[in-house]
Amino acid sequence: VRLVESGGGLVQPGGSLTVSCIASGNDDSINAINAMGWYRQAPGKQRELVASITSGGRENYVDSVKERFSISRTKNTVNLQMNSLRPEDTAVYYCKADFGPGIFAWGPGTQVTVSS
Repeated sequence: VRLVESGGGLVQPGGSLTVSCIASGNDDSINAINAMGWYRQAPGKQRELVASITSGGRENYVDSVKERFSISRTKNTVNLQMNSLRPEDTAVYYCKADFGPGIFAWGPGTQVTVSS
């Protein structure tokens, strides 16, 4: 499975942005995706989970983005709607697909910069 993110860019504080991820591959590999999620990594910091969603639609968010970010998905896409963006949301955002314990794929990442 190959993951490709899009939609990053520069946005002012308080603004909104949506990042999207498409997973491509054969039907068997796409059907094997369990959870999909978004992670981010700011300069000098560890990569952290932002939000995830299972194939059954169960959502999980890190506390710092609750009430501001919303994750959604289809079988092979996952979007992250980001509202009320803050400078501390600036990071490279990575898409991840989980197939089971220890089996996953990452996208190359997309830069999100929140600055005036």
